[in-house]
Amino acid sequence: MAFRNNNYEEKQYIENLVALNRVSKTVKGGRIARFAALMVVGDGHGHVGVGIGKAAEVTEAIRKGVEDAKKNMITVSIKGTTIPHEVLGVFGAGKVLLKPAAPGTGIIAGSKVRMVLEAAGIHNIRAKCLRSNNPINVVKATLAGLSELRTVEEVARTRDITADDVKGGTQK
Repeated sequence: MAFRNNNYEEKQYIENLVALNRVSKTVKGGRIARFAALMVVGDGHGHVGVGIGKAAEVTEAIRKGVEDAKKNMITVSIKGTTIPHEVLGVFGAGKVLLKPAAPGTGIIAGSKVRMVLEAAGIHNIRAKCLRSNNPINVVKATLAGLSELRTVEEVARTRDITADDVKGGTQK
């Protein structure tokens, strides 16, 4: 069997295990134990995804979670090492407030939100979880907030005007 060499290089991803749940289903013969892994995958350059994998073994659940996260990746608008503007991400009962921060501030956030922001490549930000502390809702709310971010150039392109006009540069 011959292998083809396509000069294809697999991208290097940051993979973080956010939460691992042991769940069980009760059936006639007893209980069946399974594992659910919540994974965050990012390239550190503005691409991040979240996935959930479920399997009878921990390693298999993690592998499935990584595959799911790679399928659900989004592109995040980044301004330098922070985000362009303040945003509120909501998913279910989870609510996460994300605020830009000055260089040198670091990531001021809880552990679940921090994993998403590190995988996305954001280095200076302040974040606060406002309602739920359920890991799945918090991570997906963070992802929802990051997906709503827009730079001035992106807003100008969608409105067919210049970036100075978006900022309010020309007043009559």
